[in-house]
Amino acid sequence: MIDSNSILLFVTDAPKSASFYAQLLGLEPIEYSPTFAMFILPSGLALGLWGKAGVEPAPTAAGGGCDLGFKVATADIVDTLHADWQGKGTTILFPPTDLDFGRSFVAADPDGHRLRVYNVAEN
Repeated sequence: MIDSNSILLFVTDAPKSASFYAQLLGLEPIEYSPTFAMFILPSGLALGLWGKAGVEPAPTAAGGGCDLGFKVATADIVDTLHADWQGKGTTILFPPTDLDFGRSFVAADPDGHRLRVYNVAEN
């Protein structure tokens, strides 16, 4: 069995993206270079930001084709994070809304990667 332990996002400007995620997540990268940064999220998942100019094979898709999900415990945390991220100047694509699975909002990073914060409602 293979476990997923990392996600790599291809970015235009790795230092700019690293700064964005450090501010947004309140974390510092564990690896950093002019073309790459790696964060370890509290869940243990590694989030890599790789300057797409040096990727082989070259990426063919732009950001925004999927969501990077951040599951939180309650709907109140969704609203709190929305206010925090909005206060940091993050682009909000979808405001906090109650959906069929729970409460959610969607933000975007500088390359248009979608960041969905959500909670799962109890039935």
